[in-house]
Amino acid sequence: MSEKEVSPPTVEQATTADALRRNFADTVLSSVATLGRALRIGADAIRIGVTDVIGLRFQMRETLIQAWFLIRVTGVPSILMAVPFGVIVSAQVGNIVSQLGADSMIGAAGGLGVIKQGAPMATAMLLGGAGAAAIAADLGARTVREEVDAMRVMGVDPIQRLVVPRIAAMMLVAPLLNILIIFVGIASGFAVAVTALDVTPGSYWQSFGSFTTPVDVWVSLGKSILFGFLVVVIACQRGLEAKGGPRGVADGVNAAVVMSIAAVVVFNTAITQVVTMFLPIRIA
Repeated sequence: MSEKEVSPPTVEQATTADALRRNFADTVLSSVATLGRALRIGADAIRIGVTDVIGLRFQMRETLIQAWFLIRVTGVPSILMAVPFGVIVSAQVGNIVSQLGADSMIGAAGGLGVIKQGAPMATAMLLGGAGAAAIAADLGARTVREEVDAMRVMGVDPIQRLVVPRIAAMMLVAPLLNILIIFVGIASGFAVAVTALDVTPGSYWQSFGSFTTPVDVWVSLGKSILFGFLVVVIACQRGLEAKGGPRGVADGVNAAVVMSIAAVVVFNTAITQVVTMFLPIRIA
């Protein structure tokens, strides 16, 4: 039997394959370049911020103004997000635990879920949705109006004047929101466990105190600070690189929100694996 001859690819197929390879390569290179620029902005902001603090030139007033703005746009939504989150965690975990006959463990399961995962992720989503959008829109509008270029012409560093106060404000507000979400989420979960799942208050708090350690709270606060830093650096980078008028500002805001949430999810997965490896759940 003669072997079947394999026909060579047509010109159209070769052109399509080349186009796909070029698009994939361009996407990868663009992503790496964007990551590099964001890391450079973050590193420059940290260096300038530390230098300003040492030289007593830090813009405390601007930082407090930005922090108050972030609190105003995320304070009430954080409470509205924490209440249903605590209820959902307590109800779902409570139903499973009740079927296993371990009602006294609802407090530990619900509390750890809120502290270790729910509060940092809710904080990051709020800061990424509201805070990052506001920061990207503000810096993007300044960029398209050529205010940033004018600052450079006058010898004013945009990183020092615009980025550093916003990073400091975000890292100041992130742990505060995290604590608020923890408190509201655990309180709402306790209310559901006591009223709907017939769990006694004493057993709820006893199991919660037995499995929750100060390390869990510190890890949660550290994650919220790191997520806030990622969110604000991405927002500043997209805002300072906006171009093309109002359409460019809108694209920058959209990219800031999507990229910040995606980065937070990836980093949360990595941090969770590392923390679980070195700090496993243990009885307090």
